Amino acid sequence: MNSIVLVTRSLGKFTEIRKLLPDSFILKSMDDIGCFDKIEETGSNFRENALIKAQFINDKYQLNSLADDSGLEVAVLGGAPGVFSARYSKEGSDTENVKKLLKEMENSTNRKARFKSVLALILDGKKYFFEGEVSGKIALKSSGSEGFGYDPVFIPDGFNHTFAELSPDLKNKISHRGAAMKQLVNFLNTL
Repeated sequence: MNSIVLVTRSLGKFTEIRKLLPDSFILKSMDDIGCFDKIEETGSNFRENALIKAQFINDKYQLNSLADDSGLEVAVLGGAPGVFSARYSKEGSDTENVKKLLKEMENSTNRKARFKSVLALILDGKKYFFEGEVSGKIALKSSGSEGFGYDPVFIPDGFNHTFAELSPDLKNKISHRGAAMKQLVNFLNTL
């Protein structure tokens, strides 16, 4: 049975991805392998950052690895916060990041945005990438209690509610990470 180390400290992300992987794969956490290193994300885009994280685990432990890098890109902000989504505000908390985003957009009528996700998989020494995105707009204020990050202010196209107002199952079906995971699972099922 193949095992893959998921390069994340997010329990929510770990749980979500573990549910979606085929039964023929065992998902291990960084803690499971005794990795407590902080991996610096120095890439200029999501793909580079996902690969940096997956490559770190593969190089140091010689284990199959999977890493996600994702974030929000807002049109009127030139694609920001982008790769800095998790550390957009000085504090870097979800609440402060959302507060900063809404402040920067308070006079903007262009609310277009998209979430992007890139998964980097290193399996038996080979690199694979899976990408997903979802377009939408930024709400005028936070709403909802589900999810994390910018979910309370992101309204996906075709919906009148933020990601934080949708059920986790529905969000996962239409989200950027959900789309990337679907590609990954389809790939793994062919092995």
